[in-house]
Amino acid sequence: MVAFETFDLNNGLRVILHTDTTTPLAAINLTYKVGSKNEHPDKTGFAHLFEHLMFSGSKHIPSYDKVLQSVGGTNNAFTNPDITNYYLSLPAKNLETALWLEADRMNELAFSEESLATQKNVVIEEFKQSYLNQPYGDIMLLLKPLAYKVHPYQWNTIGKDIEHIALANMEEVKRFFYQYYRPNNAILSVTGNINTEQTLSWVKKWFGEIPMGKQQITPLPSEPSQTEKRFLEVERNVPYDFITIAFHTCKRSDKEFYANSLLSDILSNGQSSRFQEILVNKKHIFSHINSYLTESFDNGLFIINGIPSAGISLPTAENAIWEQLEELKTNLIQQEELQKVKNKVKTLLYFSELSIQEKALSLCLFEAMDHAARINQEEKNYASVDANDMIKTSRAVFRKENSSTIYYKAIKQ
Repeated sequence: MVAFETFDLNNGLRVILHTDTTTPLAAINLTYKVGSKNEHPDKTGFAHLFEHLMFSGSKHIPSYDKVLQSVGGTNNAFTNPDITNYYLSLPAKNLETALWLEADRMNELAFSEESLATQKNVVIEEFKQSYLNQPYGDIMLLLKPLAYKVHPYQWNTIGKDIEHIALANMEEVKRFFYQYYRPNNAILSVTGNINTEQTLSWVKKWFGEIPMGKQQITPLPSEPSQTEKRFLEVERNVPYDFITIAFHTCKRSDKEFYANSLLSDILSNGQSSRFQEILVNKKHIFSHINSYLTESFDNGLFIINGIPSAGISLPTAENAIWEQLEELKTNLIQQEELQKVKNKVKTLLYFSELSIQEKALSLCLFEAMDHAARINQEEKNYASVDANDMIKTSRAVFRKENSSTIYYKAIKQ
């Protein structure tokens, strides 16, 4: 059980505080409710660009990292389609310094043409290295627009086109910042060896006067139900063929998510999983295969990726995957197998509650998605899934007309 208190500042900032006296540290997580899904289709990659710009200096602090490191802190950030997230940990005695740092860059960045040009170049180079010049790097650039035709999940956080970042100007960047990086579009969690009253006082001191943003967030279009199988075949200069199949599924906040998550574990989590035991070890159809969920705030994807073994064609590999999926749709999972994956999840949930940084992150994510109290409901939600839920979910998700498949073929030398 993670005990916490929530507070709302007058400017709309949601504050979540959790005390853990077993550590000398404190952790901060600051979630802005803006991800790549909030971008204009012709100006993508801005949320990810800001992940970098937020470390380029703020109004009163030229170097965020230098100050944080001087008080023993470490930090990082990530962007996904739903949020942009910043997190740090440091000795609890230096907590106020960290709150000052985060508040100053929320209030106003040190916008300059030089820093914008620098971070644009960093992001452009990342686009090239991670997506364009890396073997298999463009798979998600191909899969997302194949699976999504209306919803802005159709582009990745890096953006649709490298030119969108290259052409970004200061006016557009400032407009994006003052629309989304405002206290009324943010959630701040602080966990660790903290005094709640003192911490809230510091939060009010540093964040309380930051002006609200004008919320002009456009409702996102809903992705219509897919009615026919989608297929794409490409050739690339890679060592092995690759197959990916994506199925539309539910939101992270939906009850059905937990059956989806356990199905993914049944298929590919560990040496005794079905894909590993049957398709890799027994039949030698794949050298590697896995599955995962995108865990999106809006309807996400259940994705299966695999590298066929030498001599196995992509159609043969695809048929083998479908055989395993049909098995899930027609035969109830035995209680022992289901309980095994539930136990793994329970262990992961337990260990996540030992880390103040994990707790800070979870509290913010659940609050952004739904409400922070979900942090204490996860174990129950997983435990309540039964074999009938698994077969029902399998039948709803694993349908040919609900699938988007890519044959990613190695060019024959």
